[in-house]
Amino acid sequence: MGEDQFTQQDPTKQHERPGSGSRTVEHPGRTADMDVVPDHGEQTYRGSGRLEGRKTVVTGGDSGIGRAVAIAFAREGADVLITHLDAEAQDAAETAKWVTEAGRTAVTVPADLTDEQTCRDVVARAVEEFGHIDVLVSNAAYQMSQPGGIVDITAEQFDRVMKTNVYALFWLVKAAVEHMPAGASVITTSSVQAFQPSPHLLDYATSKAAIVNFTKALGHDLLPRGIRANSVAPGPVWTPLIPATMAEDKLESFGEQAPMGRAAQPAELAPFFVFLASQESSYMTSEVLGVTGGSPIT
Repeated sequence: MGEDQFTQQDPTKQHERPGSGSRTVEHPGRTADMDVVPDHGEQTYRGSGRLEGRKTVVTGGDSGIGRAVAIAFAREGADVLITHLDAEAQDAAETAKWVTEAGRTAVTVPADLTDEQTCRDVVARAVEEFGHIDVLVSNAAYQMSQPGGIVDITAEQFDRVMKTNVYALFWLVKAAVEHMPAGASVITTSSVQAFQPSPHLLDYATSKAAIVNFTKALGHDLLPRGIRANSVAPGPVWTPLIPATMAEDKLESFGEQAPMGRAAQPAELAPFFVFLASQESSYMTSEVLGVTGGSPIT
């Protein structure tokens, strides 16, 4: 994350605008195909044992925010199971390499989470590997920018967005809670789009707003079990999903809409997931942490 995880820096200049000169890539997007490779904290994140021995699941853990979270979790002492699409196997293997280099167990599971049984199977695999689940991070997401707005959003696209972003979250949590002990944590990935929606991402923004309300209700629902549920709401983040789902002429200015004037790198999001997974956030549930570069989430 920049020069060093703990070095004081000007946040507006900590990272270059990554979209400058970038080209689009084929969906779902592979890290290796990007002109400007995101910073996942590979060289900078330093753990301090805050998740020692935890058993964790990170969906969409092959790249972007998911990879940064997996690396951070492993360096904090957690074993990590990540899910990925078949086309993202190469990225998943790279994430697993960083987890194992941290001395922790890495499990990679190819999974299309738009299917309920697949979500159940992911949870079953985690329980088979780890015995239980301490932290469930629902991070996998689908978006496809449509500059024409609602008239260009097909029913098929709307359905895929909702099943990937909302239904999968419901299915995963429903299957996982019986295997989560008191003190466990569910962390969802919402978005600034839930609060400041863009017309070209109408369906995606709608799904992220649903995640916010789902998380707020879930946090109260799970309190009798001693399980917390919170959400991280990122602003613009440079991940493979961006050049895979946006027009090339939009990449140049990606992130400029944030008051900070730039997009975040995935490494800048990971510490917030660590915080919500750890006992440091023990008095927080049903909360949304905005990591938006200054854009409001109210």
